[in-house]
Amino acid sequence: MLVLGIETSCDESSAALVRDGREIVSNVVASQVDLHAAYGGGVPEVAARAHVESIAPVVEEAMAQCFSPGYPRVPDAVAVTVGPGLVGSLVVGTSAAKALAWSWGVPLVAVNHLEAHAVAHVLGGSALEFPFLALVVSGGHTLLAEVKAIDEMLIVGQTMDDALGEAYDKVAKYLGLGYPGGPVIDALARDGDPGAVAFPRAMLRSGDYNFSLSGLKTAVIRFLQREEERGTRTSEADIAASFQAAALEVIVAKTVDAADELGLDLVVAGGGVACNSALRDMLSRACEESSLELLVPSPSLCTDNAAMVAAMGFYSYSLGMRAGLDMDVYPDLDIGTGIPGQDRDSLTGPGGGQPVFRC
Repeated sequence: MLVLGIETSCDESSAALVRDGREIVSNVVASQVDLHAAYGGGVPEVAARAHVESIAPVVEEAMAQCFSPGYPRVPDAVAVTVGPGLVGSLVVGTSAAKALAWSWGVPLVAVNHLEAHAVAHVLGGSALEFPFLALVVSGGHTLLAEVKAIDEMLIVGQTMDDALGEAYDKVAKYLGLGYPGGPVIDALARDGDPGAVAFPRAMLRSGDYNFSLSGLKTAVIRFLQREEERGTRTSEADIAASFQAAALEVIVAKTVDAADELGLDLVVAGGGVACNSALRDMLSRACEESSLELLVPSPSLCTDNAAMVAAMGFYSYSLGMRAGLDMDVYPDLDIGTGIPGQDRDSLTGPGGGQPVFRC
């Protein structure tokens, strides 16, 4: 079964074709990083307008990479992110998905962006096996979820304030390193001493699996302010390394502890910050020491992309999930809460779900 995925939750317009939930046929991403860099962060109105300009070209390119000229250009279903995300951006993607599903007469499937991150590892050739612990870390989310099935995901811990990616961006902005902050700090930290500054490990021993990153961000800013007052200056590389070590130590420790307590043998990481080399290394070593299997997608599948949406759409479709042309968007959608109006065997979408053409 060939599924067209569409992703516009934040600042990347993406379309992809995925066969049977695992094989990527095409995956096109149009990034808006350069547009938002001038503002030091994402601007919702700018993002939405850029999606309007990009959505048709990325869909056309994704389709062109699969379908030969002269053949019906029709996938078997269309899957689209309906939340969480920026409301204007989500509306652009869902509007395009509705129009395509209606015009082709194929089923429409609504997808939770966070849940798509949790299954993105299957696109690298890994089998989809349950249960497992999902660590989702991005610019807008930092959470741990127990995944028992495609339609059964339960949050066991999450950030109480800033997301990990947001903390990276704010620290980088204060240091004058530009946007996005994650890749810059990750690269800079490789030349720094993670023990140079003793930044706090917030909630490390809180007794739960929640996180707090706002205080760490503030601690970095206050440290820099005190240095300015004293006329001293710690190298940016040491500050980056020390900040990163403080943030990731808590993330990794709680991830491993949660897996151990829940009796899970598999940990899956996803989201844009899962591209971070230090996180991948620390998490790999910690999981190995605890005899846990770790699966992390390639960096291109950690950042926002439509291939993971198409994969999640395939598995949801296989459970009988369908959306109608009246489906809404849900900017604050949580993982594991279900999507309003889309239930198992709710065959309200357009078309009967029969394959029209497979590339």
